[in-house]
Amino acid sequence: MEMADLITILITLIIGVAAAGIFTWIEIPILKKKQFGQYIREEGPQSHLSKQGTPTMGGIALYGGITVAGLAGCAFGGGNMVDMVIIIVSGALFGLIGFLDDFIKVAKKHNLGLRAYQKLLLQILFSVLLSLYVMHVTNLGSDVWIPFLNRDVNFGIWYIPFIVFVMVAMTNSVNLTDGLDGLCAGVTAIVSLFFAAVSIWFAAKTSSIYCGAMAGGCIGFLIFNHHPAKIFMGDTGSLALGAGLTAAVVLTKGTFLIPFAGFVFVMESGSVILQVLYFKKTHGKRIFRMAPIHHHFELGGMSEVNVVRMFWGLTVLFCLVAWGIMKIG
Repeated sequence: MEMADLITILITLIIGVAAAGIFTWIEIPILKKKQFGQYIREEGPQSHLSKQGTPTMGGIALYGGITVAGLAGCAFGGGNMVDMVIIIVSGALFGLIGFLDDFIKVAKKHNLGLRAYQKLLLQILFSVLLSLYVMHVTNLGSDVWIPFLNRDVNFGIWYIPFIVFVMVAMTNSVNLTDGLDGLCAGVTAIVSLFFAAVSIWFAAKTSSIYCGAMAGGCIGFLIFNHHPAKIFMGDTGSLALGAGLTAAVVLTKGTFLIPFAGFVFVMESGSVILQVLYFKKTHGKRIFRMAPIHHHFELGGMSEVNVVRMFWGLTVLFCLVAWGIMKIG
């Protein structure tokens, strides 16, 4: 890992912190004036009812900061500007799905936005476009690096459904993680820093710059999103974060490292899947007090701040595990 690469990531991160922080600071009074406040589900934790009306759709400012930092970092850091634009656009397209979902929610003042099948179809379409770009435009083709074997495997035509599954699963997992003040932004910042280092290891400079920008953007957003949150990122932000990060990792060939470093994301979505399946199988019984699993710990008596800190700590731990897996092959 060369010093120049580290300096580029650091500068990009700083730009991300500043840009996202300034944009969020500007956006908060605008959202308040428009009365774009979060709707809180009545069946959720009662402690969250006080968050009703907190400005949402902060993902606009968050991803705006990431975009500025990514483009600036690529310009002075020597990355591939075309790849950078593709990564940014991938995140923006998923963010647009989230924006439409958020806008419908705040406009109609309820917690239902786009229909599930509408979101899924759009996510699949955008994921297919990314996979085709990687296969036919970049020099990566349909190769994927396999940990433990430490070699690339050509997925051929199966690369398309593989990338679609990873993109859709990751973005929705990040979305489910966005349920406590600072949780999603903090976990994503840590995972992004990890993949910035991984990208350098894979000699994928553009991805490393973008991941540095994302880490910085999340940190800048956390200035206003930590407990008690002054703004929420909404689906606009969480879907953009998940898609942008996944697109950057796909361009490193290290896609199989995502479930290890992003274990908290996997745990969140896994808890929802298990809860639904068990509920249907047992006709109303539950494994967890509430899913996603961060609510399970909340309802068990742990404070929101401590749940967030615990999940941040778990993320650091599993990023170290993923680094070890990468180094041993």
